[in-house]
Amino acid sequence: MWILFLHQNFPAQFGQIAAHLAKNLGYRCTFVSQQEIADSAEIQQIRFQTDRGATKDTHHCSRTFENQIWRSHAVFETLRSRADIRPDLIVAHSGFVSPLYLRELFPSVPQISYFEFFYHAHDSDLDFRHDLPPVPQIDLLRARTRNAMLLLDLENCDAGYSPTEFQRSQLPACYQPKLTTIFDGIDTQFWKPIETPKRRYGHVELAEGQRVVTYVSRGFESIRGGDIFLQVADRICRARNDVQVVVVGEDRIAYGGDSRFTGGKTFRQWAIDRYQPDLSRIHFIGRLPPSQLVHLLSLSDLHMYWTVPFVLSWSLLNALSCKCLLLASDTAPVREVVQHQHSGMLIDFFDIDAWVDRALQVLDHPNDFATLRTSARATIENKYSLPVCSQQMVQLYQQVANLPRHSN
Repeated sequence: MWILFLHQNFPAQFGQIAAHLAKNLGYRCTFVSQQEIADSAEIQQIRFQTDRGATKDTHHCSRTFENQIWRSHAVFETLRSRADIRPDLIVAHSGFVSPLYLRELFPSVPQISYFEFFYHAHDSDLDFRHDLPPVPQIDLLRARTRNAMLLLDLENCDAGYSPTEFQRSQLPACYQPKLTTIFDGIDTQFWKPIETPKRRYGHVELAEGQRVVTYVSRGFESIRGGDIFLQVADRICRARNDVQVVVVGEDRIAYGGDSRFTGGKTFRQWAIDRYQPDLSRIHFIGRLPPSQLVHLLSLSDLHMYWTVPFVLSWSLLNALSCKCLLLASDTAPVREVVQHQHSGMLIDFFDIDAWVDRALQVLDHPNDFATLRTSARATIENKYSLPVCSQQMVQLYQQVANLPRHSN
């Protein structure tokens, strides 16, 4: 089978499964991406480019759609010039690059769309943080049109999938019969405890006998509870003088609109200025490559994770796979993966006192929670590992590839 993958970035959600299919099943995989991508023995790579997109004159509510149109048209033009590309199946990340226009190039080739998130104006990620300034009305309006391309792809695709049941549940009910839930897959042979993890990360040296608390997020922002974490971490450090807190991630806002109230500061600096934590033992070390992050997670005595009802972070499952002792927000995306008091512990997103009390309990009596670490690893191996998820993915791909050919 020849599969054509479409994504703005690489490897993103598809690089791992494409390499697995090519290496282990002999599938031919072609990856079309806007990003400059490294050579790969398993995957044929094609780059598309576009220097056009939404501008300041584009209506705020249609900018996402405008950018998607330009990218999708660029993919169409790139592949139109490649008569040698003749796939049996097209798999695309709806929301970044739509395969809609490829019906004109490959009318009989079935299409699968990956649906990561469907936006809602209310009772959603936009208004969950009721403790912060409200989202401007124009952004609520934008949420109602931000799904335009997703709706086109829901109508157009032969089948679709989402990585978690929560994310799938956000999509319109009328389309859910053609959708399934398949996680991206965790490489448990890589994300596993390191027997002798290294202890230096940049300028930070984590000495033997110190308690290590970890927090990982692409950006430091309210959607991942960064400001609440900072308050919790500060109180933990004040209660125990043997704790070192290590924060992995960039000082930027990756999701959401925190810049609306930070006065030109990054959200991290806004939170530091507001809460005045003692940063002597709270270390912001920036991004870590996976080869270093797996060492840090192996050192962790306690890993903390927050999220509003939104896309679930890979970092959460990587941490579980490394047998981290997890303290996480009791929100729908997390509850789907983490069973309270079995594979981790869940606490109300906003209850700072409860976070601090439980964190100190864990740090005081780590052996009392050892079984949670074992169950965390087992959860990933049994439900979210690459072998499990790739088998589900292959079944979906084969099923859709054998569907009657699209007639439009």
